[in-house]
Amino acid sequence: MAAGSEGGTVEQAKDACLRLLAVRARSRAELARRLAAKGYSPDVSERALDRLTEVGLVDDAAFAEQWVHSRHTFSGKGKQALAQELRRKGVAQSDAVSALAGITADDEESRAAELVRRKMRSLPRELDRDKAIRRLVGMLARRGYGQSTAYRVVKAALADQGVDNDLIDPIE
Repeated sequence: MAAGSEGGTVEQAKDACLRLLAVRARSRAELARRLAAKGYSPDVSERALDRLTEVGLVDDAAFAEQWVHSRHTFSGKGKQALAQELRRKGVAQSDAVSALAGITADDEESRAAELVRRKMRSLPRELDRDKAIRRLVGMLARRGYGQSTAYRVVKAALADQGVDNDLIDPIE
């Protein structure tokens, strides 16, 4: 197949995808966007991606599982943030739900508690309780943890530190 007006051959498109996949796993939609940006026609891109899917190099379900595990374990992301990231990556809702099911409520709570413990070490000693609560809950919210989980974890961490937290009342 000649390069012509379509922007390249199926082989060239597959090679471009393989170079991208050598860096990190990617979803099919990510690869399609990158191929379009490089000028490949939708037909050429689709045929190249179909072939890579056939041989198992492009698998959105496996990508979603790997992404969720990696981002939860190493970046401390909560389910809400991970779901949003997978949507941005073009992963189908069914694949995202399946991957996110691998994170239990206990997993999420223990990871949030670990993040709070680490953050508490860097908070100024003279910081008042309310500001500490806002900072800690805000940090968890930015990482995609639900409000009730964030308040519960922060309340427990402050109790462990001996900080009076009778007034901490989550808004649910």
